[in-house]
Amino acid sequence: MEYYFDIMNIDLDLLFSWGAIAKKYKKNELIFDEEETAHFYFQIIEGSVRMYNSNDDGKEFTEDFYHNGDSFGDYSLLIDKSYSSKATTLKDTTIVKLSKIKFLKIIEDYPLLRNQFMISLAQKIYSKSETSKVIINQKPEFRIVAFLNTFKRKSEVCADRILVPYTRQEIANFTGLRVETVIRVCSRMNDSNKVKIINHKLYY
Repeated sequence: MEYYFDIMNIDLDLLFSWGAIAKKYKKNELIFDEEETAHFYFQIIEGSVRMYNSNDDGKEFTEDFYHNGDSFGDYSLLIDKSYSSKATTLKDTTIVKLSKIKFLKIIEDYPLLRNQFMISLAQKIYSKSETSKVIINQKPEFRIVAFLNTFKRKSEVCADRILVPYTRQEIANFTGLRVETVIRVCSRMNDSNKVKIINHKLYY
């Protein structure tokens, strides 16, 4: 049988043939925690996942959001390190899990997949670098616009305005801003027609 891979995911038939299982998670359910040892490759079949850090004061910073077809937490498998972030679902989500040993064997046996997987990791590292540059910029609107541009690019929807499916709190967590600041800046951006707020929903 011939399998096909794209940049962000592995063919599900291949994963299942190697013993992967599909698990359903409820909204806001923890998938793995910070400092937990990485034992599985995770890939989303349907749903959304957030990876983030939190401190003792309860302040959270979102590392990234992942959606249908995306894998997450991969780098911990390759360098034999525990997770540096925790992962939770944003809504009811189905995820395929494959043991670390079998995952490493797959990328050893399929050179094309290994190469594409390296590209995927490089893209994630590049995205983290871009996020760091945004955080260094102290202008709240710059941070929010950068976040919205990244979301719109990943969505691949061809429309002038699309619904942003994140709450103001989630945007704050991702940009390192206070939620009050996000609300205020989004309102100002609405007035200048940079975004549209309709029935409390944000369009960009």
